[in-house]
Amino acid sequence: MRKVLALVLAGGEGRRLSVLAERRAKPAVPFAGKYRIIDFTLSNCVNSGINTVAVVPQYNPRSLARHIGVGKPWDLDRVIGGITLLYPFVSTNGEMHWYRGTAEAVYHNRRFIQDSRVDEVLVLSGDHVYTMHYEEMIRCHRQQGADITIGVTEVPWNETARFGIVLLDDAGRVVAFDEKPSQPRSNLASMGIYVFNKDILFRLLEDAYRRGLRDFGSHIIPDAIDGYLVYGHKYEGYWRDVGTVEAYWQANMDLVVDVPPFNLYDPETEVRTLSVDMPPVKVGPRAQVSRSLISNGCIINGTVSDSVLSPHVYVEEGAHVMDSIIFHDTVIAQGATVHRSIIDKECYIGPGCWIGCGDDYTPNKDEPLYLDCGITVVGKAARLPPGLSVGRNCRIDPGAEERDFSSLFVPSGSSVTAEKILLD
Repeated sequence: MRKVLALVLAGGEGRRLSVLAERRAKPAVPFAGKYRIIDFTLSNCVNSGINTVAVVPQYNPRSLARHIGVGKPWDLDRVIGGITLLYPFVSTNGEMHWYRGTAEAVYHNRRFIQDSRVDEVLVLSGDHVYTMHYEEMIRCHRQQGADITIGVTEVPWNETARFGIVLLDDAGRVVAFDEKPSQPRSNLASMGIYVFNKDILFRLLEDAYRRGLRDFGSHIIPDAIDGYLVYGHKYEGYWRDVGTVEAYWQANMDLVVDVPPFNLYDPETEVRTLSVDMPPVKVGPRAQVSRSLISNGCIINGTVSDSVLSPHVYVEEGAHVMDSIIFHDTVIAQGATVHRSIIDKECYIGPGCWIGCGDDYTPNKDEPLYLDCGITVVGKAARLPPGLSVGRNCRIDPGAEERDFSSLFVPSGSSVTAEKILLD
């Protein structure tokens, strides 16, 4: 795959992930305990023999850049090829190239693509969870003589309005592409994976830029169907767009069932990440752990069930964590209960707290479209006072402290605003 450049679009703001993506790029959000979301795309590239990779960040890129570094965990720290981060930039004439869409992000990096001396450009999203051998898709692209090939997968019919929906003919050629249709003609969704012949990509980008079109799914692909050979490549494995709180939570929960639909333990599709040396997990004499992913450095003296714990989480004696996701360096203090919640990094859940309590599923008043499924999210470095009860669909701002809580009860659907702005 030496003639292929993988271009990973990682600039999404991630507003639908609430506080989880408020101070980090969506692809940098932790996933499955030890990973970041972007690890899956980067690992797919190297597992497919693609060693020239460019990542295009934009929104809050610092944590993403720190995580990727020089690409060593993915064996991308190399002289020829390797990994490159392509940031938005100011040109010599003072023009600011801030990317306003996926296609525009690629357009402003045409020189890098040209200098890479490749035949095909594999455009990828950095915020999806799946394992895939891209070389199979690229091989089909070449055999069919395609100008463009789109990765597609079946999604539930009731979720089609979230995706670009593709209609194929009997030969696998794309005959229609409907972005987030209200009345879908198919349940084949675009995976945000595109193989372009380089010259075709440049031609499409130049035309789109002149016309003010900025996005692949909304503009480039639908316009290309009539004039170019566009094929669909069906993928039948596990694939999840984790762009909402509910989808993100569910994708994590998919990993703790007895027979997960997504296999993290297959050496053929190894998911690589930046690992930090930590001691092994310690489970205390009265601890109970069931159906959970527990990362290195965790100390469990309480009860953990159906949950995912990132490195260096401390669950004190008498504490209960159920159906929840706990990020790095968080303490669940003695007697606290965390149910169906996502707790960000460096939080302190005080003694006797109950996060995710009650049967009231009122949507969040500030984010009713994002927090409406009963999941409560607690932002980075929040410190919750002892005895606090927090209902469903609540949002606790990053850096919230005891003084930010007017009482020891936060009703379902409420938000707690931090008085002090948390600095990264």
